[in-house]
Amino acid sequence: MSASPVPGPPHERLIVYIDGFNFYHGMHDKFGRSTLWIDFVALAQSLRPRSHIVAVKYFTAPVLGDAGAASRQAYHQAAVAARHTNVFSVTQGRYQAKTVTCFNCRATRTVHEEKETDVNIAVALVGDAAANAMDSALIISADSDLAPAVRAAKQFRPHMFIGAAFPPKRFSSELKQLMPASSQIGRDKIRQALLPESFTVGATTYTRPPKWR
Repeated sequence: MSASPVPGPPHERLIVYIDGFNFYHGMHDKFGRSTLWIDFVALAQSLRPRSHIVAVKYFTAPVLGDAGAASRQAYHQAAVAARHTNVFSVTQGRYQAKTVTCFNCRATRTVHEEKETDVNIAVALVGDAAANAMDSALIISADSDLAPAVRAAKQFRPHMFIGAAFPPKRFSSELKQLMPASSQIGRDKIRQALLPESFTVGATTYTRPPKWR
């Protein structure tokens, strides 16, 4: 059974940092598309239920080469932002073209790699720690490249709680060792944090994309 990160003392200020592609691919690998219509703020609150969420910061890059996927991605982000004005924000990275060569036939092809997400998370985490913007931080990612940023944040705030919540089918032994209270996000937490099938904010109605049902 998956454990939850330590609930935290009441009224502590919490900022949550979400690695969008690490989370998306873990969810997709484990559950398919049925749980992608998720409320990131509700999920964060369920992981630290006694904390006061100051911000949920989502880091990703626009999908390339698939107009439908790009549209669903942007629509989902807009739905969460509409539901949680002034709490949920999105920081966009970019893709970089890379030429790869087949080991056997030596044929080459161009692939696109997501760039800047880990750097953007690191900059935000360290900056927020230095500015005393929160009492605790939760990182939803299993990317071990974030370990140096965690260490740097702890230098600014040695007694601040920093934990990781690993997406489904994702794990980092380095992050677990660095942040022992870290744990896997379980199926129940995810299903309980899904957005309503349809909801309205102001004059706009948001509905789960048919492909995500």
